[in-house]
Amino acid sequence: MGAVRKRSTATPEGARVRLTHPERVLFSKPRVTKADLADFYTEIAAFILPELINRPLMLLRCPDGAAGPCFFQKHLGRTLPPAIAQIDDPQDGQRWIYVKDLDGLLGLVQMSVLEMHVWGCSVRDLERANRLVIDLDPGARVSWKGVIEAALELRDRLSQLKLQAFVRTSGGKGLHLVIPLRPAAPWDAARSFVRALAEQLQRDQPKRYLAVATKSARAGRIFVDYLRNARGATAVCSYSPRNRPRAPVATPLSWDELPRVTGPDEFRFETLRERLRRMRADPWRGIDSLRQSLPGGD
Repeated sequence: MGAVRKRSTATPEGARVRLTHPERVLFSKPRVTKADLADFYTEIAAFILPELINRPLMLLRCPDGAAGPCFFQKHLGRTLPPAIAQIDDPQDGQRWIYVKDLDGLLGLVQMSVLEMHVWGCSVRDLERANRLVIDLDPGARVSWKGVIEAALELRDRLSQLKLQAFVRTSGGKGLHLVIPLRPAAPWDAARSFVRALAEQLQRDQPKRYLAVATKSARAGRIFVDYLRNARGATAVCSYSPRNRPRAPVATPLSWDELPRVTGPDEFRFETLRERLRRMRADPWRGIDSLRQSLPGGD
């Protein structure tokens, strides 16, 4: 990656979070230390922070790196760095984790967080979704080309409903379509809308799409996962690495470039910064200012 990658072993310049054991290896192939991951986030802060800040989080922590045991964490513990914020849930009093700035993100690195998953709402309004996520999850024998074609078909269906969608690689096998909502929608309405859309796809093309998570029926079909659109449900944050071989990164795309993407793991920790340097425009430009409502909404 040339001069972009700083071979530092300390906290990035300007940050107020101190990394302990910055040399600890989080990913082995490619080799990524805590310091490397902190450098990565510092460099791409202008892209990742708008996707991350002020949203409740679910975190995949791997204290000994990807090779060791990992666990998910969503509530505040006694050992969290002070840069990480919390919010009390008015429904049950639980405390949800979130970050407000780069220091908070680097605090997650200090905790050996490998993946960040976000709610589809702001901490300022836990009761309404301001983003919907539809996960196109291919079963066995579904080609990558087939996933791309499904994303384009779903984009067109949403456009007919006067909804603009954005697309990203999930860092896994499939693609996410992300639909911003302004004003935000109650969770029940958000989930019902995406579920109805998934079920309609299955009715129209039952050999291609599946709206239920039945593993025995997945082969040759794409599961249109609507389950991420509920209070407390999460989807991976854009620009988050994934704890998978080659350290793929969930990467926003433009619709024009989607057909040229060669596979679900084309964008990885080792290659993402070069992509961002070469981009002429943010592929998700305007996502936070777009005003659109669910059909029948305000």
